[in-house]
Parts: sequence; C-alpha cells; structure tokens
Amino acid sequence: VEPFNLERIEVLRGPPSILYGQASPGGIVNMVSKRPTFEPYHEMFVSTGTRGRIQGGVDLSGPLDKDKQLAYRLTASGFDVGSQVDYQGYQRVSIAPSLTWRPTNDTTLTVLGTYQRDPKAGFYNQLSPLGIGTIYPYNGRTIPTSFFSGEPGFDHTSRSYGSIGYLLEHNVGTGLTVRQNLRYLDSDTDFATASPNMSTDPTRMTRGAYGTQETIKSLSVDTQAEGRFRFGGFEHTTLFGIDYRNASDRAYNSSGTATTINAFAPIYGTIPTLKLASATGQNVQQVGVYAQDQIKFQNWIALLGIRRDQADSQTTNLLTNARTADKSDSAITKRGALMYKFDNGVAPYVQYTESFQPTVGTDFYGNAFDPTRGQQYEAGVKYQPNPKSLYTLAYFDLTQQNVLTTDPDPTHVGKSVQTGEIRSRGVEFEAKTEVNADLTMLASYTYLDQTVTQSNNPLQLGKRPIGMPTHTANLWADYTFHRGPLDGFGLAGGVRYIGESAGTTSNTYPNSNVPFNVPAVTLFDAAIHYDLAALGRQFTGLRLSVNATNLFDKVYVGVCQDFGCYYGLRREVIATLRYRW
Repeated sequence: VEPFNLERIEVLRGPPSILYGQASPGGIVNMVSKRPTFEPYHEMFVSTGTRGRIQGGVDLSGPLDKDKQLAYRLTASGFDVGSQVDYQGYQRVSIAPSLTWRPTNDTTLTVLGTYQRDPKAGFYNQLSPLGIGTIYPYNGRTIPTSFFSGEPGFDHTSRSYGSIGYLLEHNVGTGLTVRQNLRYLDSDTDFATASPNMSTDPTRMTRGAYGTQETIKSLSVDTQAEGRFRFGGFEHTTLFGIDYRNASDRAYNSSGTATTINAFAPIYGTIPTLKLASATGQNVQQVGVYAQDQIKFQNWIALLGIRRDQADSQTTNLLTNARTADKSDSAITKRGALMYKFDNGVAPYVQYTESFQPTVGTDFYGNAFDPTRGQQYEAGVKYQPNPKSLYTLAYFDLTQQNVLTTDPDPTHVGKSVQTGEIRSRGVEFEAKTEVNADLTMLASYTYLDQTVTQSNNPLQLGKRPIGMPTHTANLWADYTFHRGPLDGFGLAGGVRYIGESAGTTSNTYPNSNVPFNVPAVTLFDAAIHYDLAALGRQFTGLRLSVNATNLFDKVYVGVCQDFGCYYGLRREVIATLRYRW
C-alpha cells in the first residue's frame, strides 16, 4: 500500500476481529485511505536521496460546488530508486481519486478508487544458510551486501493493484446510524528468481529457478447499524452487522535450474528456463455476523462482543480442472473487556478474545489452508495524565492454531505451511509524551516469549519460531524550536534495538544441540526539518526535511531461515521538499 495515499495508519493493539473480521487477536494495522475534504487542501512534494532516488507526489482536495455537497480528492505519486543489491531496484506509480457526495448533513457517500503499478516490486536475494559468509566470515571473507544471488535479466517481481469501493453512512436519528462499506480489488503479481539452495559454500552456491504468476480478485462488503442510548445510569453504544467476502486466487508455479555462482566473484549471463510445475485456483466465501455493546457506567467501561463466521472454499487443479479440496469451516468467537478509569488518568483493564481467520491461498502442493484460530488473555494499565501524553503497560498470553509460516523446503520459494500451534506470552510498554511545546518523545519495549506447542515437524516442537526476537525496544525524540534565531528548525534522533532471533526451525545448528541465533543489533536514526515560513510569509507552507535510517551504516543480518540468510537495510538518506497550501 502506497503510504502517500493514506490519511493515517492506526496500529490497533489487542483484539479487533469482532469489528474487523479476519484479524489476529494480537492486533491489526488499519490503513485509512485519504478522503475528500470540504475545505481546500493542496500538497506537493519532491524527494531525492540514497541510491539515486527520484520521488514526487501531489495531493489535491476541496469542494466542487458552492453548496459544498460535492468534494473531490486526487492523490498521485511515484518513485524510482536503486537498491543496496546490484542490478535491483524499486519503481512505483500510484493514483487514488475519490469523490464525496453529502446531500444532507445526515447522509454521506464517498467513492474511492486506487490504481498502483510496481514494475519493480522487490527481490529475493537469499544468501547462504547458518550465517556462513554473513554472520561468520568464510575463509576470512564476508559476502558483500551488494552481491546479487539471482540472475540479471531473469529475476523480477512486478505487481499491479486496482480497487474501487464506497463508504455510505446515514444518520437515521434518535441515536441510530447505518453504514455500508464495499470494496472490489484486483491484484496481479509476476515473480521469478534464481535462488541459492542450501549450499554452505559461498564460492559454489548451487541455485534453482522458480516463478509464480498469481491473480487475486476480492469483493468485500460490510453493513452495520450503530445505536447510542441510555438505560438508567448505563450508557450503551451497540453495533450490529454482517460482512461478506468473496475471494478468488489463481496461481501458476514454475521451476527450473540455474548455474552455480560464486558470491565473491559472481559471473552472470545464463538465463534459466522455467517449466510449469503446478496451477491452482481457489475460491473462498466468508460470511460473518457480529454484535457488540460498549457499556459505560460512571468510571466503568465494559465491552462485550460475539461473532459467527462461516467460511467455504473450493480448490481446483487448473491443469486437470479437478476439484482437489473443498472445505467448510464455521466458528463462534467472543470478546469481553472491562476497564476502570480513575480521575487521575490511570485506567487498568482486562480482556479476553477469540479469533477466526479463513486464509486465501494454498501450500506448494495446492492444498487449501485451514483457518487460523486464536485465543488471547490480556491485562494492563493505561495512564493519560494529559491530552498529549499516554503511557501503556500490558501483559498478554496469546495462543494461535494453524499459523502460516515460511515453507522450510528451499525449493518451495515464496510458499507457506501451517504450524500446528504457537503460544506467545509477553509484556509490552509504550510511552508517548509531549514534554513541552518543543520536545516530544516516543519509547517502547516488548518482551516476547514464543513457543511452538504443536507441530507435525518434531524439530520445531518446543522451539521459537524463526525470525521473532525476544526483546525489541525503540526510543525517538524530536526537538523543534518555536522562537529565536532557530525558529522553525527541528532535529530528531532515535535508536532501535532488535534482539537475537532463532535462525533455524530447530533453533540449533543441524544435527547438534548448539544454538544458532541471528545476533541482536542496535540501529540509530536521525532527522532534521525546517519550516521555511520562519524566513517570511512568502515561504508559508514550505517545509524541508532530511531523514536518515541506520545512520552509521551498520551491516547486519536481519533474518535467517533454514535455507538462507538475508542482510538488513544499510543507511538510507532521503531529502524532501514539501509545499502545502
């Protein structure tokens, strides 16, 4: 999703599935599209930076008639940037028009559209497993971060995405509001890579070739009624709704062989030949009915919700047109929470939730995935001493069944398998505060204890899932001057800590009890920004910013899996000039 098309990004911690349908009990990232405004708004920006970045965008919005019944918004952007890896880069063009009709103060209809094309959408670039040549030097040498393990002229990932939908809301009166949201999307991906197998000799990395062409079409509609009323001393906000989703997935998988490559002196030029290996089609229909009641009584807030889902899927071998698997699953999931808000801003709470997630897609063999189910207990406390500060502390105990994880078979590139059950326990702390008019700070820390409690793979049982650090922490501060000779100038800095994570399914080196972990890393980020309006009224609306991630250009391994490791991102600097009027 192109961030410039978004009004805001909401990170919702905790159980959202009653309202959002298919969602993990741990939370979701809710991406809210930009909507038309009835007051004129205009913005444009240009950016440049590391690896030849060229980027720009425009955002225009405002009323279309003098009565302000119609409003429009048009967002368009694009970029072209290289990569720290040779022969690879990223490209994107995106446009998102929208129109709002407000015939009365009680009725609003917004139509939203998006088209996005990524000719270069990313790359695979798997390296040797077990950190050989990356975490640990091989014969005194380390694989350069610029080394490309694929084949130029063959490796590619291109993607196109289009969607159209509407948001309809009508205030009936007497506290009753009805809504309907609908979206249709169509997404196509074309992927091919020459990728190393499980070769532990970086000078002779044997490679296979793999490709996938996939199309996903989906229609989603959510209809709901919200009522607000008082009964005695209790204030109720009730919600009833039904949502429907129909998704179709078509995937064509190919495979082949590629030449051996030396990571320290690569020779390219032999283009692999792919042969169609499998073709799978799947249709999934899901219907959910839900109800929720938020009850307020003095300083108490209670939340009760229940949802019933019915999910049916049909899977077809497109090479033979034979139906290979039909599935029908249903579940009733529940949610309950209770909070007490003290007058001093302290609010302790407890909650329990369940989730049910039908999953579109199949494994490498064309088998349909089972729905992911989850149960979570959580207890915590929130503290809001003033409107500009919020502190939260939470303990959670989450269990999920049929979790999708990366297929451990190196010949099944881009495919997933389902792990029987994963238990996640942990503590999460977050602080957001405006110390004064000039200084704002953000901080967070998470302790995550994850264990595979059920699995068909005995090497995985009782182990940590790959790539999930036990400890993560972040700190960010921004200081902006609002007076004196530095008026309008601001600087910011931050640090990210990513703890060590398991690098193999067994958490150990093969055929041993010696642990293998991806080392922890500490990264520093920084930014400066300047509101040019401080130079004079003629510069009102102009803002210059420079952002740097991994400021000290730390070379590190981000994640390892059974069949390979991947470098993390090196330093990136982006300068942006933005004008709003």
